[in-house]
Amino acid sequence: MYVCLCNAVSDKAIKKSIAEGATTMRELYAEHCVGNQCGKCCKDVKGILNEELLKLADELLVKVA
Repeated sequence: MYVCLCNAVSDKAIKKSIAEGATTMRELYAEHCVGNQCGKCCKDVKGILNEELLKLADELLVKVA
């Protein structure tokens, strides 16, 4: 699904960037230019970022435990 229509950025592209190490909106902006036009995507991108970071944290806790 497209998260940023202005720049044709999908949720899969955002998730891939996070899996490859992006941890901030600034990093996602630098890679995908999300939020640089109308800004309507920022809320959705931030939600995906938070969700994916929580998943990564949970995976790390399972590995440590």
